[in-house]
Formats: sequence, C-alpha cells, structure tokens
Amino acid sequence: MGKLKAFISPVSNQADNKHEHKSVHPFVMMVCLLLICFVISYIVPAGNYERITTADGTELIDPDSFIYVERTPVTPWQLLLSVTQGMQRGASIIFFLLIIGGMFSILNATSAINVGIANMLKNLSGKEFLIVPILMIFFGCGSAFCGNFEEFLVFVPLILAICITIGYDSLTAVGMIFLAAAAGYGGSITNSFTVGTAQEIAGLERFSGMDLRIILFIILESASIIYVLWYSRIIKKTPKLSGAYEYDSKYNKEKKLNLEKVSPLTSRQTLVLTMFGVGIAISIWGIITQDYYVDELAAIFLLTGVLGGFLGGLKPGEICRAFEKGCHDMLLPSLMIGLANSIVVLLSDANILDIFLHYLAEGMDRIPTGLLACVMFLIHSIFNVVVPSGSAQAITTMPLMIPIADAAGITRQTAVLAYQLGDAFTNVLAPTGGEILAALAICRVPYSKWLKFLLPIFVIWCLIALVFLVYATQTGYGPM
Repeated sequence: MGKLKAFISPVSNQADNKHEHKSVHPFVMMVCLLLICFVISYIVPAGNYERITTADGTELIDPDSFIYVERTPVTPWQLLLSVTQGMQRGASIIFFLLIIGGMFSILNATSAINVGIANMLKNLSGKEFLIVPILMIFFGCGSAFCGNFEEFLVFVPLILAICITIGYDSLTAVGMIFLAAAAGYGGSITNSFTVGTAQEIAGLERFSGMDLRIILFIILESASIIYVLWYSRIIKKTPKLSGAYEYDSKYNKEKKLNLEKVSPLTSRQTLVLTMFGVGIAISIWGIITQDYYVDELAAIFLLTGVLGGFLGGLKPGEICRAFEKGCHDMLLPSLMIGLANSIVVLLSDANILDIFLHYLAEGMDRIPTGLLACVMFLIHSIFNVVVPSGSAQAITTMPLMIPIADAAGITRQTAVLAYQLGDAFTNVLAPTGGEILAALAICRVPYSKWLKFLLPIFVIWCLIALVFLVYATQTGYGPM
C-alpha cells in the first residue's frame, strides 16, 4: 500500500504556502499544442479522402479515394485566426458554460445550494463515502444510455463543494464525474452519438449486441468506482498526498461548508432547490426523449437560474450581478474549450487530418486476425485525440474499418466495439477535447496532476478493453 500511496502525487514535506508549487498555466500548454500543429503542417504531407453524401445528408469518406495533395502549411496569419475560429467552432459549449456559471452563481447568492448540501452531508455523517458510488452510477448511466459528456460540466462546481467539505480533493470531484462518464462511453449501451452512429454505418441493427456491452459497462463502471473510493479514502486520511493539495488550499478551501453550524432550509431556499431539481429533471427528460443538446439545456438552466433567483428573494439587479460573476468564473474554462477547437481548425486547414487516418490504417491487412480488433482500438484511441467527437470519428473511421474487418473475417459488431472503446478513454486523457480542461480549470487544478491521477485507472480500462475485444474476436460477437 505504501508504494500505491507514493504514486498519488505526494506533496513534499518541505512545501508550504510560502513556496507554492509553480505549474504551467493551461494557456501555455494550449499555445504549445497550437505551435506544434503549426510546425507539423510544414513537415507532414497533405492528403484527403473524398466524401460521399448519404440519403440522410451524412458525409462519409470513400475508403478507396485517398490521394495526396499539395501541402497547405498553416501561415502565421492562419495561426492567429485559428484562435477566434476555434472560439466560433466551440461556441455552443462556451456559451453553455457561461450560462451554467451564471445559473450557479445566482442560486449560490440565495445560499440555497450551500445550505442544502450542508444539511445533506450532515444527515450522511459517517456514510459520506456513499456519495461516490451513487453519483458515479448516475453519471455513468447518463453516458452509457444517453451519450452525456459535456452536459456534466454543470455539476462540477456542485461536486467540488461536496468533495472539499467531506475531506476529499478536487481531483476526486473531477474523477467522480468524468471517470464515470468515460466508463459509460466505453460500455455504451444505447449511446446514439457513438455506438448508434457506428452501427448504422456498419449496416447493423441499431443497438444490437447489447448484452455484451451491458457486462462491459458494469465492469468498467465498477472498476472506476473502486478506484475513486480507494483514492478518496487515502486523501481523506492523509490530505497532503493529494496532487491537488496546494491548489485546493489556495483556491478551493472557501468552498468547504461548516457542518457544525448548519441552519435548516428556509421556505425560500426550499423553493430554490425545488426549482433546481425541476430544471435537472426537465433536462434529463429532454435528453432521453427529445434529443436535447447544449442549446436546449442552456435555455433550461438560464430559466432555472432566473426563476431560482426570484424565488430566493433576489432583486433583478442582484440577479444580474450574480450572473455576471458566474460568467466571469467560467471565463477560463470557456477559453480552454475555444483553444482546444483551434487545434482542430489548424489540422483541417493544413489538410492533415485525413493523412493521420491514412497512416494509422495502412498495413492493417498484415495484422493477425486475433489482434486486429485490439489494433483497431489503438487506432481509434489515437485518432480520438485528434478528432474528439464521437459521431465525427465514427463517420470518418468506420467506412475504413468495416472493409478491413470483412476482409479479415472478424464481425462488424467487433469492429464497432473497438471503435466505441477507442472513442471513450482518451476523452478524459487528451486536452484536445476541451471538456476535461474546462473541468480542471473550474477546480483550478493543473492538467499534469490530473494525468498522474488518471494513469492507473486508464491502464485498467485498456486491459479490460483488450480482454473484451479478444473475447469478441474469438467468439464471433455479432450479429454480423
């Protein structure tokens, strides 16, 4: 156990508040990634696949159409333009985040959320650990069944307050949400964005082969819950073992609630929490039955914040000031989302997105059949760093992978399984998606600390994935 504890970013005993550990600002990291893309646009050859438009308007690549084209390196001017273009590309998520921040700031101004959390935690005294499995099952099911991911950013401030209050750290807060979400994506049961899209491209019945994916989801989710419980238990016992210890001490300690002096909820605060619960319930209903996404959810949360402010006794001016403060608090996460999208803009301008896929897919006909699905998983995992959108990756990669699977004699369902697993885990590893950087920015924790926290469970996920892919290959997982 001592060796395991040593892995969790121990803080030097000589560290104190006078010598705060200096970390790389997230902007610096994103600028470095943009500069790398700028440089490789002059080195990597350019190439394109032709796109075919299906009857429903979906653009799929023609797997036999790849051609090299004249290199189109990114100019310094394009590099500068990519910043605003990335902001525009990620506008829906950015404004979603701003509205989330405004809503929570309004509700916080009524004190309803803090008092409500304090009363809940007081009632759970001695059993606070139950919060971990309960919330992780909720987030995991949201991803596995509905494809939720970006939407979970709304819960980061709330879960952060809970974790700091009960003696966990901000890494636990992010992990409770996004480790569960990654496990849900890995075991996608009825996720329309990933497995649904991929199966349609593969010519499979939508959501077929569900039995194996249910077992996969249970195993991935259980492993994630056990890991977070193990980690949080260590951090609660010895806080300085946390990689986020110094950052939580500086930025998040004011979020800790005093459970010894908990006042009962007032009637106004009860109305505010009821309004918040109704907003969440409508959002879940809309996601499941109406295909709601960030625009619709943002509208719901905006209305929830405004009505919650009035129910909590705030005046119009106070609601506006609280909303403005909440938007300010979400400025850094919003900018991180925009810069992450700038990377995709640069790679597209340089015509090197398709070349990455072409290089990854080349030579797969020489891979032994028993290992082909595992190699597909690796390729999808790598490509997911470049194209961190599940549906976009399915549209781009599956037309290539299905013929390869057919030629090798493995089922198309196995190829879809390799894709869905490859699309899952690097969502919380790679900074290019932006969501994980946004969550870390909300918690004021460096990306490097997250990587160290993530590595053990990431390896476990990959091992589970490889076992299932070998099983699927050997048993002819179907149909088709």
